[in-house]
Amino acid sequence: MITFIPRGLHLKNYLALAEVSELGNAFIVTTARTVIGTGLMVAACAFAGYLVTKKEMQNRRFWYRFLIITMYFDAGLIPWYLNMSMLGLTNNFLGYIIPGIVAPFNVILVKTYIESIPDELEESAFIDGAGYLTVFRHIIWPLSKPILATIAVFGAVGHWNSFMDSLILMQGAPHLQTVQHRLYIYLNQASNLEAIMGRRTAVHDVLNSKVIKYTISMVTIIPILLLYPFMQKYFQRGIMLGAVKG
Repeated sequence: MITFIPRGLHLKNYLALAEVSELGNAFIVTTARTVIGTGLMVAACAFAGYLVTKKEMQNRRFWYRFLIITMYFDAGLIPWYLNMSMLGLTNNFLGYIIPGIVAPFNVILVKTYIESIPDELEESAFIDGAGYLTVFRHIIWPLSKPILATIAVFGAVGHWNSFMDSLILMQGAPHLQTVQHRLYIYLNQASNLEAIMGRRTAVHDVLNSKVIKYTISMVTIIPILLLYPFMQKYFQRGIMLGAVKG
């Protein structure tokens, strides 16, 4: 019988999920991908966004427009796979990291945010002899924390929820499959998992396939939900300030 008010807290389904050995490795791969990929993406987008605000940059408008145009044109799935294969990024953990290092939309947000920072702060640093890297590291980066936190949330959610690249690129490397890919496999094999997870439980506690599906779905969602409370204050401020100008 289904009721609106829960009758109690039951964790046996989550504890039984530990019997599925592949899930732990998938969590490690997904966590590593999320941390490394998000960190590199934030650093690259922050520096790229800073560079395209500098009038001294040669062909600045061309490179900025060249970056933006990639948001509107896509060669398609087959050319993308062939390109990744020729670059040696199939069945390779770097296939998760390298393609997403520079995200055009995030560069736009960072560029717009940096343009709202008073030029006098940079000019005073240049007068004292600081270079572009020093200014970026000691002035732009600390002042851009709200927008950097915003794109970090975008990047982390994107990496954590990514599914297609694992499904297509990691067919020959099951140990590199992500949590979402494993979730897809488990949802298609819920009846088999029911037998695995129910081996060490009492007869009246045996898990059915529907409970297993709900449990696995919650396990994949909970970690990314825990990220939002810590990033919310930066996220709200960053997304508003980063969208004021185009």
